[in-house]
Amino acid sequence: MTVTTTAHRAPRIREGGLHGAIAAEWTKLWSVRSTWWCLLSAAMVTALVCAQLAVSHVYDNTHAGRPHPGVASAGELAISAMSLVQVVVIAPAMLMITSEYSTGLIRSTLLWTPVRHRMLLAKVIVLAPVMFAIGTALGLLGAGAARPMLGRWGTFPVTGVVADALSVGAYIAVVGVFTLGVGAVLRSAVGTLTGVFLVLMVVPTLLGVAGGAGEKVADALPSIAGQHFMRGDADPYGPAGGLAVTAAWAVAALLAGAWVLHRRDA
Repeated sequence: MTVTTTAHRAPRIREGGLHGAIAAEWTKLWSVRSTWWCLLSAAMVTALVCAQLAVSHVYDNTHAGRPHPGVASAGELAISAMSLVQVVVIAPAMLMITSEYSTGLIRSTLLWTPVRHRMLLAKVIVLAPVMFAIGTALGLLGAGAARPMLGRWGTFPVTGVVADALSVGAYIAVVGVFTLGVGAVLRSAVGTLTGVFLVLMVVPTLLGVAGGAGEKVADALPSIAGQHFMRGDADPYGPAGGLAVTAAWAVAALLAGAWVLHRRDA
C-alpha cells in the first residue's frame, strides 16, 4: 500500500501593493482624534477671520479717511482669509507624516510598505483630494460667515462664490502636499510647522515690505503665487502660472522627502 502525504505549505502573504497602502493611509488619517480637532479648529478660525475681514471692509467703506474699496464678493474675503488661516488648515497634512515619526509608527508603516516611495505616494493620493474637499468647504464656510457682516457692501454671487471656493480647495490641496514633503524631510512636527510657516507667511511678508526686487522674489513663493491663482490675477503670470509655481514647490518638497526617506533609517 502506498501512502501519499501532502506537505502543508504556509499560506502566501499577498502584498497589498499601492492599493493596500492607500487603504492603510486612509484609515490612519480618519482614525485619530487629531484630524477631527484640526478640522474643527480650521472651521472656527476661518469663520472668525472672514467675519473680521467683513467688519473691516464695512469700516473702510463707512468712515472718512479710509480707502473705500466698495462692494466686495463674499468669496473674495474667503480667499483673503486663506493667507492667515492656511497654517491651521494644513495641520492634518503635517501630522500625517510627523506623527508617525514621533510615535514610532513609521517603523511599522515601512515594514508593511517596504517600497518607501510607495508609502509617500499613497499619502499623497489620500491627502490631495481630502485637502481639496476641506479647502473647498472652508471657502464656502468663510463666504457664508462674511456675507451677513458685509450688509450692502457685499454680494454673494453663487457661481462666483463656488468658483472661489474651488480655487481655495485647489490651493489648499497643493500646499498640503508641499507640507507633507517638508514633513518627510524634517520628520518633526515643530520643525515642519516652523519651516512651512516661514515659507508661507514670514518670508513673503518681509519681502513685500522690502518692495521692488523683494516683491518680485515673493512672487516666486508658494503662498503669493497661490494668492495670484485664487484671485485670478493677470499680473505677473496669470492664474495658471500661479498654480504652476505653487505646484512646483510641492513637487520639489516631495522629491526631497522621497530622497531623505531612502537615505535615512526610520
